[in-house]
Amino acid sequence: METLHGNGSQELNLILHSPGGSPNAAAAIVQYIRSKIDNLVVYVPHMAMSAATMIACSANRIVMGRHSSIGPVDPQFNMQTNLGIRMVPAQAIVDQFEKAKEECADPTKLAARAPMLAQYGPDLLMACQNAQDLSKQLVTEWLRTWMFAGEEKGDEIAASIAAWLADHKEFKDHGRPISRSEAEAHGLVVEPLEADQRVQDAVLSVFHATSHTFSATSCAKVIENDQGKAFLKLINPGQ
Repeated sequence: METLHGNGSQELNLILHSPGGSPNAAAAIVQYIRSKIDNLVVYVPHMAMSAATMIACSANRIVMGRHSSIGPVDPQFNMQTNLGIRMVPAQAIVDQFEKAKEECADPTKLAARAPMLAQYGPDLLMACQNAQDLSKQLVTEWLRTWMFAGEEKGDEIAASIAAWLADHKEFKDHGRPISRSEAEAHGLVVEPLEADQRVQDAVLSVFHATSHTFSATSCAKVIENDQGKAFLKLINPGQ
């Protein structure tokens, strides 16, 4: 809100660099931006992973370099295990439970599987399914509404891309980078950052300046516009 306040244009060039975060936060960001902006172009100078990929899917088009990447949007869960807290894909939890059910039919395997099944709370499997459905639903809706608005098969294309991005079995790892060529091959509207040298230099200059800020200060988040209005989140390096 700080950086969009006073912007009289219905167009926005958003330079997005993020490892991701909460799908609900992404939904709130998209809802606000799209309530004010008709034409959104997302530039990915390096990476826009997970929930940041979801935000990119709310754009009319995405601009990526040869070195840029987006990522899978399959939801992850913080799980308390005997080895500590781990980030676990929702699909892996569901798949492990199904495999455990099959193997527990054999009494000789029950002892090995029982400790694993004890980790499942009363609502975990349903929460996993809801999280998967939400991720696909949001990406499908945003792609259909903006990137593929007015296209004859827009609904079908949007659903196909959302299902692909949310498929943990396809990517195997939540941090796997998806290149520009791979994103294009699966139907996303992606343009090359190298097409305009002036724009490429400007976008990468912003990225490099921000990266230096992160490495040299306690700043962990920057949201800034071209007029100098900014929101910065600082962390205490001693904590």
